[in-house]
Amino acid sequence: MLQVETSDLPLALVDSHCHLDVEQFDADRLAVLQRAQAAGVQLIVNPGIDLVHCRQAIALAEIHAAVYAAVGIHPNSSEDFSTNTLDRLRTLAQHPKVVAIGEIGLDYYWHKVAPEQQAYAFRAQLDLAAELGLPVIIHNRDATADTAAILAEWVASVRSQNPPLAARPFWGVLHAFGGDLALAQRAYDWNFVLGLGGPITFRNAQRLQEVVAQIALDRLMLETDAPYLTPHPHRGQRNEPAYIPLMCAQVAQLRSISPAAVAQATSAVAYRFFGLENPFVAEHEQYHSAVRDE
Repeated sequence: MLQVETSDLPLALVDSHCHLDVEQFDADRLAVLQRAQAAGVQLIVNPGIDLVHCRQAIALAEIHAAVYAAVGIHPNSSEDFSTNTLDRLRTLAQHPKVVAIGEIGLDYYWHKVAPEQQAYAFRAQLDLAAELGLPVIIHNRDATADTAAILAEWVASVRSQNPPLAARPFWGVLHAFGGDLALAQRAYDWNFVLGLGGPITFRNAQRLQEVVAQIALDRLMLETDAPYLTPHPHRGQRNEPAYIPLMCAQVAQLRSISPAAVAQATSAVAYRFFGLENPFVAEHEQYHSAVRDE
């Protein structure tokens, strides 16, 4: 069982990808948020998967200060995507607690939507993100070659046309990253970061763990994708944001550094990525000042 190391410096964590609005949390959503806060998770970003869930994510963000929303149409929900859908997303994205476009991308695993329709919705939402100056949250399942080709084309257009997104420190995240070092390097070249979740704790994930040990710490965010992709030792149960310390501890172990260092680095990336003020910076400065004064 993974143990989260203790440190004098309190862990300050972000769950950069969690579907709090789905029905699996209807019975105890407030308790889930309370457990997350107790575990040190002070920011949660809830991506949409269709227009209904986008609205639900925004509604949760309006109620809970620690929750922010992303709006987007998941590839498996893109069958009816149209210009009308895009206009509705544009309107939803104006909400002050919407911090990204997503999750969007390609999914060739479930075969729910034709690849051509998925690509149409993907490209349209990428262009919307560039127009609005919001980073993108990318879903990629069994579609790496096509996802990479579309992203490379889009990144080139951002660089040449200089839309509002170009001024952002990061332009996107490869959510639930499970690729190799070559794909990680391509992501860096696109001005992207990588999202790591429960699979890095799986006992059979040696290849991914070897990659995690080598990728850039200043390009990482932690995520749960709750209620899915539950980390070890809770596999088979519902995932939730309170498990973020398990991913933090695993990254720390793989890189031979402290969980506090991982928490500080990945949270800093998340706040920059989503364009939010990082309250942890002041907390750390106050902590070190208090230690020096003792």
